[in-house]
Amino acid sequence: MSAQSAIGRFGSGREVRRIEDAALLAGRGRFTDDVATAGQTALAFLRSPHAHARIVSIDASEALAMPGVVAVLTGADLVAAGVKPLPLAPMFKRPDGSPAETPLRPALAHEVVRFVGEAVAAVIAETRDQAKDALEGIQVEYEELPVVTALADAVAPGAPQVWPAASDNIAAQMRHGDAAATDAAFAAAAHVVSLDVVNQRLAPTPLEPRSALGIYDAATDRLTLRLSSQMPSGARDTLCNAVLGIPTDKVRVVVDDVGGGFGMKTGLYPEDIVVAYAARQLKRPVKWTAERIEEFLAATHGRDTESRAELALDANGKVLGYRVRSLCNMGAYAGTSGIIIQLLIGPWVTTSIYDIRTIDLELNAVLTNTAPTAAYRGAGRPEAIFLIERLFDVAARELGLDPAEIRRRNLIDPQQMPYTNAMGQTYDSGKFGSVLTQALELAQWDAFPAREAASRARGKLRGGGLASFLEWTGGNVFEERVTVAVSGAGEIEVYAATMPMGQGIATSYAQLVVDTFGVPIDKIRIIMGDTDRGQGFGSAGSRSLFTAGSAIRHATEQAVTTGRELAGDVLEAAAVDIEYAEGVFRVAGTDREIGLFELADRQPDRRIFVDMTSKVQGPSWPNGAHICEVEVDPDTGVVEIQSYVSANDVGRVVNPLIVRGQLDGGAVQGIGQALGEYMRYDEASGQAVTASLMDYAMPRADILRDFVHVLDQSTPCLNNPLGVKGVGELGTIGATPAVVNAVADALVRAGRASEADALQMPLTPLKLWQALH
Repeated sequence: MSAQSAIGRFGSGREVRRIEDAALLAGRGRFTDDVATAGQTALAFLRSPHAHARIVSIDASEALAMPGVVAVLTGADLVAAGVKPLPLAPMFKRPDGSPAETPLRPALAHEVVRFVGEAVAAVIAETRDQAKDALEGIQVEYEELPVVTALADAVAPGAPQVWPAASDNIAAQMRHGDAAATDAAFAAAAHVVSLDVVNQRLAPTPLEPRSALGIYDAATDRLTLRLSSQMPSGARDTLCNAVLGIPTDKVRVVVDDVGGGFGMKTGLYPEDIVVAYAARQLKRPVKWTAERIEEFLAATHGRDTESRAELALDANGKVLGYRVRSLCNMGAYAGTSGIIIQLLIGPWVTTSIYDIRTIDLELNAVLTNTAPTAAYRGAGRPEAIFLIERLFDVAARELGLDPAEIRRRNLIDPQQMPYTNAMGQTYDSGKFGSVLTQALELAQWDAFPAREAASRARGKLRGGGLASFLEWTGGNVFEERVTVAVSGAGEIEVYAATMPMGQGIATSYAQLVVDTFGVPIDKIRIIMGDTDRGQGFGSAGSRSLFTAGSAIRHATEQAVTTGRELAGDVLEAAAVDIEYAEGVFRVAGTDREIGLFELADRQPDRRIFVDMTSKVQGPSWPNGAHICEVEVDPDTGVVEIQSYVSANDVGRVVNPLIVRGQLDGGAVQGIGQALGEYMRYDEASGQAVTASLMDYAMPRADILRDFVHVLDQSTPCLNNPLGVKGVGELGTIGATPAVVNAVADALVRAGRASEADALQMPLTPLKLWQALH
């Protein structure tokens, strides 16, 4: 295959099938739990049955005497050994301006447990069954303490305290905007609309549970920690610098295949710390793999906010001011990511694609006796977008406007780009009105009345919902390092510190390499997940392609430049006279040439190697308009999605097949929140009520018939050389308000406007039946 045909078949813009899939479909995937090593032990955790209790005593003598048991660890053991809890960044303040207050999350609970499922002790045994059996031999005496799980209860006067230093259970607070100007806008408004909105707690639930394997080499005093993680470098750095206090060169983190992350696998977990510590202490390999109930109880959750949101509008529907008061559930331990997601990252998109200059946000991070919350697909942006998109529908009804029209009257005009929003965030590009128009045409928005009539004839209530919105991507970490090695053996190997976790990123990277080198895609190997090969931020915030992809573009171009210089030496010509095409370096105007891989083979180490760090100029701002139509059965309350269409500006598209897959998967997770998912606790006891797949309502394959997505590539991102914008979380952000707005519209058309405004997710059949009857 010639280079040009390689680019034509496998380069950017082509629907290349994922190169990752062949091994996975054939069962050759390599996940952390698949790895076994000589002398390996198994670790199991004893978890608290109480949501809040003082640990009076722990007696592990019976467990230690059981067959196969190697050791038992408690929180007191780790404290005595100097193992520190997970750190909190010192950037947050409480309402009175004092530093944020929260208990720091320990690897094993020490003195107090603060949520059901918190790890209290760990057993290391020769086999997993022996470790699990020995858990029953550990005797723990608890003194139960008062419990608080609900947000409103937590901030009420006299509420039980999760952490005495935060007497009001508020760990941190942030205010944004101009309160006085917002008050003035509301005073002058012709219309004011408001909603109380709950974004319920969700359990991310990736297919592969968390797993950790620690292997200690006594000869080098070095630990290899295998994880299922989105951020290997971050996990290593936290473990070494903040928790164990050892040099980073003493720990290597390796990640192979990852069976889904969704934000839940960012950073370091307490269980990872225990595995690492145990392996170093016992000088034997130690493995732990979570059971599904452990993931529901002790992995981080997402969302869980309650907000009062208000819009002030003039007589024509132009927004004059926007006010939000939110309580954000951090769980029992307010971590850095949990606080920043709800108090800062979400607010960055609070005004979305709308020209709203006057805002007043008060956001509180609240402690409760529940599992900690952190990143989950969208991480703060779905909550913020849901608020304003629900409000715009209520405002449209108040003013007698079409939901699309009121949005159009408030859109940022392309002539305003670059546009700095009320949070100080600058959008580099966007044609929001054009994207909205494309979605409306795709959905045949104007023909909805005929479809509604047909539904009514069948005894069903039909509703249409729109979400027109923007997303921030990048994690505000814009630098990435990659290496490119052209081997004399006929391969090009690229290493990047981002992580594959089902999103097909290796394929997209390989296509970028094809663009530069013009070689068949089967000559390219993409390697990720080894801190000995390179460090970087990892994959979070839909940043992988536009940061690491841009770095790959720069590094591969540098490799070709280096190759020209080397080829000039071989061909006895100046580098400026060397052309590169079709995998061959050639002296311009002659037949003197040398192949790329032959040239590499002539080098002292038989390769052309480039190690490059590059930086993009800022975040990307993908945006879209998603439209959903539903039918509600008034006799049962069951919702059926009849259509789901979207127009999406994700900048330049490297692989349309992968982008549409990301939009599909994201939308399914957003629909899951709208219609079924809810990680619920019993308010009196703090027990998790939905801690299994029997009780937690995951979306199923029959959730809808089909998605139709249009990709608008007319507005590339200006902040990176590829022009790409992140897409991994866009579908999740748009789907939830589109579906809920559609169901609310169906209720309004049935004469149930007040019930529509009072709807809270998930929109279960029982809730909708009650609203209709």
